[in-house]
Amino acid sequence: MSLQLLPFASTQLPPSPLHSKPLPSTLRSFSQRTHIPSHVYRHPSAILLELCTSIKELHQILPLVIKNGLYNEELFQTKLVSLFCNYGSLTEAGRVFEPIEDKLEALYHTMLKGYAKHSSLDASLSFFCRMRHDSVIPVVYNFTYLLKLCGDSSDLRRGKEIHAQLITSGFSWNLFAMTGVVNMYAKCRQMDDAYKMFDRMPERDLVCWNTIISGYAQNGLAKVALELVPRIFEEGHRPDSITIVSILPAVADMRSLRIGKAIHGYVLRAGFESLVNISTALVDMYSKCESVGTARLIFNAMSSRTVVTWNSMIDGYVQSGEHEEAMVLFQKMMQEGVQPTDVTLMEVLHACADLGNLEQGKFVHKLVDEMKVNSNVSVMNSLISMYSKCKKVDIAANLFENLQNKTIVSWNAMILGYAQNGLVNEALNSFCEMQSRNIKPDSFTMVSVIPALAELSIPRQAKWIHGFVIRRLLDKNVFVMTALVDMYAKCGAIHTARKLFDMMSERHVITWNAMIDAYGTHGLGEAAVELFEEMQRGLIKPNDITYLCVLSACSHSGLVEEGLKYFDSMKKDYGLEPTMDHYGAVVDLLGRAGKLNEAWDFIQKMPFEPGITVYGAMLGACKIHKNVELGEKAAHKLFELNPDEGGYHVLLANIYATASMWDKFAEVRTMMQKKGLQKTPGCSLVELRNEIHCFYSGSTGHPQSKRIYAFLETLVGKIKAAGYTPDTNSIHDVEDDVKEQLLNTHSEKLAIAFGLLNTSPGTSIHVRKNLRVCGDCHNATKYISLVTGREIIVRDMHRFHHFKNGTCSCGDYW
Repeated sequence: MSLQLLPFASTQLPPSPLHSKPLPSTLRSFSQRTHIPSHVYRHPSAILLELCTSIKELHQILPLVIKNGLYNEELFQTKLVSLFCNYGSLTEAGRVFEPIEDKLEALYHTMLKGYAKHSSLDASLSFFCRMRHDSVIPVVYNFTYLLKLCGDSSDLRRGKEIHAQLITSGFSWNLFAMTGVVNMYAKCRQMDDAYKMFDRMPERDLVCWNTIISGYAQNGLAKVALELVPRIFEEGHRPDSITIVSILPAVADMRSLRIGKAIHGYVLRAGFESLVNISTALVDMYSKCESVGTARLIFNAMSSRTVVTWNSMIDGYVQSGEHEEAMVLFQKMMQEGVQPTDVTLMEVLHACADLGNLEQGKFVHKLVDEMKVNSNVSVMNSLISMYSKCKKVDIAANLFENLQNKTIVSWNAMILGYAQNGLVNEALNSFCEMQSRNIKPDSFTMVSVIPALAELSIPRQAKWIHGFVIRRLLDKNVFVMTALVDMYAKCGAIHTARKLFDMMSERHVITWNAMIDAYGTHGLGEAAVELFEEMQRGLIKPNDITYLCVLSACSHSGLVEEGLKYFDSMKKDYGLEPTMDHYGAVVDLLGRAGKLNEAWDFIQKMPFEPGITVYGAMLGACKIHKNVELGEKAAHKLFELNPDEGGYHVLLANIYATASMWDKFAEVRTMMQKKGLQKTPGCSLVELRNEIHCFYSGSTGHPQSKRIYAFLETLVGKIKAAGYTPDTNSIHDVEDDVKEQLLNTHSEKLAIAFGLLNTSPGTSIHVRKNLRVCGDCHNATKYISLVTGREIIVRDMHRFHHFKNGTCSCGDYW
């Protein structure tokens, strides 16, 4: 390919840096070359130029060169051009270069090197054309500089053009040049072309091997990179430190601890362990291979560390879930005076977010401002996520609004932040605004917005977002599909959830967890157990969340023996240590089944101090089975652990009310008043024609309130005739007819009445309640489904109830 055919080739010369500012008169006076005796080359100014180490020193030496009449000598001109180029001052290099009438070709090569190191690809290619116009014969490193620039800029088109000129210039068999070609194709993510060039080379040195291995590793082809390593030995080479630094990230990507250990052994035998970059790569590899303890041993043994080393170790702790250790190490890093980078800040913000440590998060935010990295979008995205997870979504939203150059990651972080904080409408509004700005949602967007929709429990909305996923061609993404499975289950469409689950060609452990949990919350414990058994026969191993889901499913369906068996198998079969949540699930399992004494004994034998989830499950069971003695014990423990939670006081008060212990009931109510604690008001939601209608117990603010209450009065009469008897045991200090009136104003009854009034016969009614369905409403809804012939699906804070033809899917076990 001739130079004239290239898009960047032009007979028009690039503008000279010299023309931007006139030469000083002192320099113009030396524009003609003069003859200087040879002894002047030993002049002090020549020696000073050799010792020059900065642009400041060069400016101090230059007047001495001019004063002694040496400016036009080749030695000084060449040296000045070289030094100005090395220090990135191409304008001043041009002021020396341009007036020279008989330019040495070496000066052109020096100038091109300067452009390649300190200017843009366009400027470098423009000067390269200038060289060809001036009939300067290119040398091999002209091409290697330009190929590197093309690779760094991922400019494949011009990289191919340089490759073509390299061939026409006769360097296609030059090892140095072809290594540059391989590197260019690798950085442009063209590994097939990179390997073709590599494979055609008649001889290859270790640098060439390192280039192709690094290319595969950096392009996500870790397995191929590692497969090339044995061939290095076959060709008579031994991997050096560069090879090791290239392949360790590939090992980390593959999570292959066995290969990592083998490479570590080679490092020790080769004596590379003292090299900081090698030890840092080992720290990173062991961390990503889930051996963070080994990574820390290597970290501790290092005599010197870079900030990258600290970042690798902190990230290792974060990724392994040891966030407290990450924070301790960060504090140590600060104490040792190591200046953090933007990467450090993002890792530490991740730890703060997962810990919910707002105080530390605010400290890191101050560092962000002090280090002036608040224009870094990635850092700001981390801050948005941290504040969202620390329940300060208002601060996160403010940061988001003021963020310039928002990326898709910024939008995803904000949408997820809203969803995590229960601000469903805000999450959906951000999702719509994002699309209005022509920002295409990706899989992370969908995984953020779908759970927000799931909380609404609206089947129509679920179908809409499912269609959106299909249109965006995201229906093959395992995480998006898992979110859809979970969403359909939370909208009451358990059979649709299972259909999607069965259609998936790939399933992650979270996919299995979502489906098992879905069966559990719908009271289909046997189906959950069956699916769990199927999972155990496959390749994907259950994790601690899987066991939590199956234990909960057993609890909701009264499968006590199965639940206890699975609890025992956690550690025995999979080496999983039960956490507080698992112990709480077992207490719930035993308690719901009425085995309260066994549940209490189980608590006493726990290997660590029981927490809120354990005693909370116990208190809930005591409420169901009206056990005052154990209920008091559980409640008093809860008051010690979390004295400001009003819900536990209400449960204990209800236990006393059910037992007609009104004095004790009054004591609890008085205690709540003194502490300023209030019962969470019951709230039920129902959707109608794109609007969410919210009902609180006893509320009359809805536009249809009079109609709803009148309809309820008639409806209660019908269900009484069918056999319904109001349960007024939990209400006291009022007459019986008032007790019934109070029961009839419960939020779920109002929501159901509204749904019946505003939908056509045969339509299912979907209700979402923020608390556990009370016994009277549960019984009443069974009869409502019978007399109206409607299916009523109620999702409370724990599970689903499908009411149909006078029965509930829970079998009255909830």
